[in-house]
Amino acid sequence: MKNFADNTVSTKYWHGLDDGRVQCDLCPRFCKLKEGQRGLCFVRANQQNQIVLTSYGLSSGFCIDPVEKKPLNHFLPGTPVLSFGTAGCNLNCKFCQNWDISKSREMVKLASKASPATIAKQAKRNNCRSVAFTYNDPVIFHEYAIDAAEACNDSGLKSIAVSAGYINEEPRFEFFDAMDAANIDLKAFTDKFYYRLTGAHLQPVLETLCYLRHETNVWFEITTLLIPGENDSDTELHQMCEWLMDNLGADIPLHFSAFHPDWKMRDVLQTPVATLIRAREIAMKTGLHYVYTGNAHDVIGGSTRCYYCSHLLIERDWYELGKWGVGAGGCCESCGATLPGVFEASPGDWGARRLAIFVSDKLA
Repeated sequence: MKNFADNTVSTKYWHGLDDGRVQCDLCPRFCKLKEGQRGLCFVRANQQNQIVLTSYGLSSGFCIDPVEKKPLNHFLPGTPVLSFGTAGCNLNCKFCQNWDISKSREMVKLASKASPATIAKQAKRNNCRSVAFTYNDPVIFHEYAIDAAEACNDSGLKSIAVSAGYINEEPRFEFFDAMDAANIDLKAFTDKFYYRLTGAHLQPVLETLCYLRHETNVWFEITTLLIPGENDSDTELHQMCEWLMDNLGADIPLHFSAFHPDWKMRDVLQTPVATLIRAREIAMKTGLHYVYTGNAHDVIGGSTRCYYCSHLLIERDWYELGKWGVGAGGCCESCGATLPGVFEASPGDWGARRLAIFVSDKLA
């Protein structure tokens, strides 16, 4: 079933239950829905005894961002990325930093109507090197994201998924097969945190990380939002970093990002910069090679140095790039060691700009 007039398309990850309900099998929530009901994500619903996506082709808006804002520090540095999201989310994070979009239950939030081909065309027209599915989790608009990624690929553009990685095995394969890069939110390293503050579980996210590392060529980086008193203890940080070392290796970039009071956690103080610096030090002592701080002014924590000779490779002041020491083939210009990631001969010059644009089939 495809009805682009009301932005509804059929999906394939579901099955019927003996009691007449239909179970969505896209993510580990396994929402069981009666006719007319929507899943927790809001955009997937039971219509005519099947699960459909009700937001295909709709977006909450488009912006051109620096790719470092995703955040991706080792993927086409300095280049512009066309970013967009939809409404809803399959996690229920009490600390959501984009709650006005991800917690929306109003289709009116989806102001722009753009086909995958139009998205690719507008990205090329605006000299973007990639398109990012972000602001809310693209897992929930699985079909739209994949079609958009394929259209981008046909146009010579890269596709980026910014996701919490909460997805089941079969749809995970199809989803990331269409992506070139990803940033995965590893929100904490205890199931207690996940269950209490996101309504989800840790293990499926760890499985996604292992899948990306060992079974795909997707370049990915990891972000952990540090919330004071919730997931920032030395013990938890040590455990998390040791797991990353053992299961993903030393070269996966890790970003520690500062929390600011929002959504249902406005009574928690903003993360001190000292906490980010401490977390970075713990991660690097554990053996991780590339660890960054984010959402805070920290040039040292935001810049990339060669792990082998400490040469400054990419200087970053917020999202502005400074000194550039990456040579041909993504190697350190000082010692020749390879810097893991996806690099071009020279950095982009987009800078820290954030430019809202209107993308619509009517303007294609």
